[in-house]
Amino acid sequence: MKHFTRIADLGVAGTANVLDEVLAWKRQAPGAHLAHKILGMVFFNPSLRTRASFEAAMLRGGGHAIVLEVGSGVWKLEDRSGVVMDGDRPEHIREAIPVLGRYVDALAVRTFGALLDDDADVSDPVMSAFRELAGAPVISMESAREHPCQGLADLLTVRERFGATQKLPVTLTWAPHIKPLPKAVPHSFLLTAAAAGCEVRVAHPPGFDLHPAVLAEAQDYARHSGGSVAVSTDQQQAVSGSQVIYAKAWGPATKQVQPDAAPARIATYRDWMITNKILSSASRDAIFLHCLPVRRNVEVADEVLDGIQSRVIDEAENRFHVQRVLLHRLLN
Repeated sequence: MKHFTRIADLGVAGTANVLDEVLAWKRQAPGAHLAHKILGMVFFNPSLRTRASFEAAMLRGGGHAIVLEVGSGVWKLEDRSGVVMDGDRPEHIREAIPVLGRYVDALAVRTFGALLDDDADVSDPVMSAFRELAGAPVISMESAREHPCQGLADLLTVRERFGATQKLPVTLTWAPHIKPLPKAVPHSFLLTAAAAGCEVRVAHPPGFDLHPAVLAEAQDYARHSGGSVAVSTDQQQAVSGSQVIYAKAWGPATKQVQPDAAPARIATYRDWMITNKILSSASRDAIFLHCLPVRRNVEVADEVLDGIQSRVIDEAENRFHVQRVLLHRLLN
C-alpha cells in the first residue's frame, strides 16, 4: 500500500483485512511499531478527533508528528495550475509538497471540498497532487472526495457490535444543518459499508444525491462483496428494520441546486432531524452512528445522542485504532 487516500486503495479484500487486523490489535496492543518514524500532518481545514487521534497513534507507536496548519504559522498554499500568483497565496504546492516529503516518512493531509462543483470535488485535486508530488506515502485525514479513515472506523464499530457485516441492513440518512457540508463522510461510509457486504440504504431529500461516480463504485464493491446499495427519498422507509443508522449532513448536488440556494433548500427539510421517533422503526438492537462534530437538536436530537443506541464515542475512539494499523502498513 503506497498511499491510503481512498477506499479504492484497499478494495473489498483489503478493507476486510484491515478491519481484521485492527480487531486483533485492539485485543493485544503492539509496542513501538512506529519508532523513529515522522508523520507530517498538513491541515488546510480544522480538526479535533482527526488531529488528536493521528498524533496519539504516532506518539504511542514511538514516532513523532509534525503539525502544519496552512495559513496559520505556515504560508498559504496555492493549488491551482497555471495561475499567476499575485494574490495572498505566496507558495505553490508544487514546491511545498516535495519539500515536506523529504523531511518526513509519510504525509497526512486534510482538505475539504469547495462545494461549488461536485465533479471538481470528486476529482480530489489537492489530495491527487500530494499523491503525485510527495515522494513519500500519503494518508488522507479527509479530502474533497472521501474520509476513508472515518469509514473504516465506522465499520469497525459495526463489526464490534454485530460481528459479521454480510447482508447487515444499514441506513445512511441525510440530516439537516445550518449550512451545506461536504460529501466526503457519507461517500466513505457508503463505500466502506458496500465493501464490507452490507445491505446499504441511502436516504436523502430530493436534490441531495451523492456523486454518481461514488455510487457506481459502491455498487461495484457490493457486487463483489455480496452486499447491495439502494437509494431512497423516504427516510422512514430506509430506516425501517435497519440495524445501523448513520446520520450525516451534506449539501445539495451542485448540478441540481445552485450553491447560493443551498441553505434555503436545506432549511425546508428540518424534519429530517434524527429523533427517537425516526429510530423507532429500526431494529430493536439497532445502533446509531455519527462521525462528529454534531449540532445537537439540529442534525440529531439529544435523546438519540444520549440514548442507549448511540455509539458515537466508541466510533470516535476507533479512529485511533484504525489509523495506527494504517500507519504501520504505510511506514513499515
